[in-house]
Amino acid sequence: MVDVARGSRVGVSYAMEDAWASLGTTYTPYDLRVTGVGVTLSKDSFQSNELRSDRQIADLRHGMLTAGGDIPVELSYESFDDLIESAMFEEWQTDGTIVTGTTMKSFTLQKHFSDIGQYHVFPGCVVNTWSVNVTPNGIITSSFNVMGETMSPATTTHWNTSTSTKATGSPFDSFTGTLLEDGAPNALITGIDLSLSNNITNLQVIGQNKSVGLVDGRSNITGTMTAYFASSDLLAKFIDEEDSSLSFQLGDGTNSMTFFMPRIKYSGGDVPVNDEGPIILNMPFQALYDSVTGYTLQITKA
Repeated sequence: MVDVARGSRVGVSYAMEDAWASLGTTYTPYDLRVTGVGVTLSKDSFQSNELRSDRQIADLRHGMLTAGGDIPVELSYESFDDLIESAMFEEWQTDGTIVTGTTMKSFTLQKHFSDIGQYHVFPGCVVNTWSVNVTPNGIITSSFNVMGETMSPATTTHWNTSTSTKATGSPFDSFTGTLLEDGAPNALITGIDLSLSNNITNLQVIGQNKSVGLVDGRSNITGTMTAYFASSDLLAKFIDEEDSSLSFQLGDGTNSMTFFMPRIKYSGGDVPVNDEGPIILNMPFQALYDSVTGYTLQITKA
């Protein structure tokens, strides 16, 4: 009988690196709580343009190796602190806060196919984009999209010590927290989609078939807030190009995480009417640097 890998037997773990694509000699590997893992190895390919009288294709050559993909999770307290540091380019402070910064933080990721004894190791991973999705009456879902150096298959674990779990708390839900728009509660919000992009680029050079480094661009934080349409107050902020702020707290009944953007501008205000049901106002927004606080986004754990 031939055995094949099953998704129910896959384990994902990681360890923070001393330098990009380099673990160093002392590190702590952690099991990663995921709902899937889409991080894979890929290559560019180039088809030969040679003309032949028999109309056949003469050759195909491989290009650069690249690694990357999505890590979908159910957001929970402290379980993903290291990946959030990689997304925010900053470290958590002793007061439980983190803001958007400028320091790249990388990690090595390992996928373990336990039923067939195979391992895939991805060094040099950095979070390129991070999304958080908040909808009524449900678990908070999130996704970290990473870019890495390459992938190496193995039949033994990459770690020189056993893994541990960083945190085991329940996932956050959408009915435990609070939301403030421009400092005031809004009871009609139906959803928030938040996205952070680091605009990372692979460094490619002649003589190497894999990236020699990653370069980050601007930290771009955008999102969309939806609400039941009861007045044109929010819409007026879009029409008048008025600054606002947005804060939302997520919790598990014991612990919480608060996302605060002190300065946002709405970039749209769509009020579609599709049927006889409640009308939803769609408000995409752009988070901006705030000169008073000195940041675009702050996250606070409590």
